[in-house]
Amino acid sequence: MRIAMIGTGYVGLVSGACFSEFGVEVVCVDKDESKIERLLRGEIPIYEPGLDKLVTSNAEAGRLSFTTDLKEAVKGADAVFIAVGTPTRRGGGHADLSYVYAAAREIAEAMDGYTVVVTKSTVPVGTGREVERVIRETRPDAEFDVVSNPEFLREGSAINDFMRPDRVVIGAETDRAREVMRTLYRPLFLIETPILFTSLETSELTKYAANTFLAAKITFINEMADLCEKVGADVHDVAKGIGLDGRIGKKFLHPGPGYGGSCFPKDTLALVQTARDSGAPLRIIETVVDINARRKRQMADRIVGFCGGSMQGKTVAILGLTFKPNTDDMRDSPSLDIVPALIDAGATVRAYDPEGMEEAKKHLDGVVYCSGAYEAMDGADALVILTEWNEFRSLNLTRVKSLLKEPAMVDLRNIYDPKQMADQGFRYQCVGRPLRKAD
Repeated sequence: MRIAMIGTGYVGLVSGACFSEFGVEVVCVDKDESKIERLLRGEIPIYEPGLDKLVTSNAEAGRLSFTTDLKEAVKGADAVFIAVGTPTRRGGGHADLSYVYAAAREIAEAMDGYTVVVTKSTVPVGTGREVERVIRETRPDAEFDVVSNPEFLREGSAINDFMRPDRVVIGAETDRAREVMRTLYRPLFLIETPILFTSLETSELTKYAANTFLAAKITFINEMADLCEKVGADVHDVAKGIGLDGRIGKKFLHPGPGYGGSCFPKDTLALVQTARDSGAPLRIIETVVDINARRKRQMADRIVGFCGGSMQGKTVAILGLTFKPNTDDMRDSPSLDIVPALIDAGATVRAYDPEGMEEAKKHLDGVVYCSGAYEAMDGADALVILTEWNEFRSLNLTRVKSLLKEPAMVDLRNIYDPKQMADQGFRYQCVGRPLRKAD
């Protein structure tokens, strides 16, 4: 089979590389000439573990190629995937679908036979029908079907998520389109991956429902952490106690400074707007959005309080700037709220992130960027862990104490044990866990 992937962002590049690993001939298309030139040189524009090797091996095998020529890429393709950006529109929570519809028009002009047009981008309910209308309006004679195939990729583990997913959701409404999609995903059928065929609308809504449910779960445990601090309970044990219930599950029950990234913030806002426009408002998700926004600001206040209520003349070492580990993604990261608030309060911020430094520099001014964790904490009044990169989980605490002005740590990801920190002589604050004094 041969497919075209329109858009070489995170979703398009990962999906294209993984399909080529399945043995499909994949042509990835992007209007950004510099990005295509980099890919042709073997340079990967995003950080995702294992993606560089996957792209290189399949490009060398002739199954994966890159171009700016959409017309040539679409010609003869069995399926064309739309994987362009759908950012939040300014002035509201609606998704900006202009790139999706522009891609649909160009695809319509380029198709030269029966083609399955697949929306891989995260799009609101009704987008597939509009894509169908746009194509039909542009090419009344075209023979095609529109399919919804949302992605469920987690940054940092996207390749495994594609190759061994929990499920694949496909909104397809003709036997011909379903057969094309079955052929594309045949390797997953062979390992008995659940493949759910639905209507277009159901598929589109499933993606948003999944992400907003997980965002609500994160927000729930964050609020429980606040309650634990008030009553002297341990949120880790609470999370274990409820997570062992099969109806709840243990995943996404880790308290922290709030969710961020490319999906949850954008998708919760988009679903809230869709629900309002449809006359069926989602009050729970509206509250989740509000609580998460406030939580990031509250984390800055927590750090200020830990430092005595004033940041004037003080230096804070920040470890981790990306919204999660194993990515260079800074989109809606808690650091984008916390770091400027600390600087505005008078602090000098010294920061280090294993992969996100260059991206962080585009968004955070006034920060002293360091080449390593220990360099960041040298001479600082306090150490703050914002992202739970593995290399921060086993810091040499004796060395940390020698570098800080005083042994003081705010651990917003709960990667250290309070008793261990007390035994080491640290003034330590985490999230939702009682401080345990040294014996």
